[in-house]
Amino acid sequence: MVVPKISVCVPTYNRAHLLPYAVESVLNQTYRDFELIICDDASSDQTAEVVAQWQDSRIRYIRHPENIKRSRNMRSGFEAAQGEYFVKFDDDDALTPMFLEQTVAVLEQQSNVDFVCADHWVINAHSQRDEVATQKNSEKWKKDRLGHGIIPDLLSETFHHQSLQVGSTLFRMAALKQVDFMRFEADGCEDYDLLVRLALMGKTGYFIPERLMEYRFHGGQTSLKQDIHFLSAKLFCLQDYQLPDADLEQLRLSKIKEIKQVLALRLIEKGETRSGRQLLKDLQQSGAFSNRARVGALLSYLPLTLRQWVFQGFRQVRPKDYSEQVRSVSG
Repeated sequence: MVVPKISVCVPTYNRAHLLPYAVESVLNQTYRDFELIICDDASSDQTAEVVAQWQDSRIRYIRHPENIKRSRNMRSGFEAAQGEYFVKFDDDDALTPMFLEQTVAVLEQQSNVDFVCADHWVINAHSQRDEVATQKNSEKWKKDRLGHGIIPDLLSETFHHQSLQVGSTLFRMAALKQVDFMRFEADGCEDYDLLVRLALMGKTGYFIPERLMEYRFHGGQTSLKQDIHFLSAKLFCLQDYQLPDADLEQLRLSKIKEIKQVLALRLIEKGETRSGRQLLKDLQQSGAFSNRARVGALLSYLPLTLRQWVFQGFRQVRPKDYSEQVRSVSG
């Protein structure tokens, strides 16, 4: 049995209409020594039929009989992987043709590097690259100031600036095993958590400024339930870390307060009033009770329908950022 050099993992769930774009981007790579693992989290659409169209021995299809949720689905692909190197990206995104060739070359030539990350394009629901949004995205996450080569302060880049993205990163499998890949408690925030924990372990990252991946902004917004799930996972991560740098540790404590405030407001909006008020009470006792928190506390006493109407009104008057503008392009 020939073991592939690279394992590419694409977790999927009910994205039969988008999955071909992701899969074809892997099959069109200039570097050919890979396996493609498609992890299907019990999709109820035509995913199985779509996968059956590819008659390629490098494709391995893992279909779970029951929905095991995002992190566990990703983990199943990682555990099945045989390659020396590993990359995971979502079923609505894509790799550019040279991604594997350019990233694997760094890992082959520099044994001290644990993973290689590239910049990426922003694409809309029609798979069109958006130049303006791509540039604004690079600026927002400080990718535009990273040079070609080893990343000088990996902990700042991963924890503070959040400059790197798992979907555009090729990892040494050995490094991922040392950090135990994805933590289930961080479900929804596992990419951020993985990169921070790699930095805390003293791993070495390398950056390629070239845009070698495509990241899709969909039409519509995330649901309130999804927001709460993500914020809860982010809070778990922040409360779990202990940062060696005093400034970053202070930043961690500040981020915890910010996340608690936003989470409290989302919970109040959803109707989980007691939990939301408790978080606001914690903030007040810590001396971090902002005007926004005060407004949220007052709104918690309104009838649920009325308070949701007010929260929605706040969102409508807020100016759209570049990501929302891309998402407004209908699918």
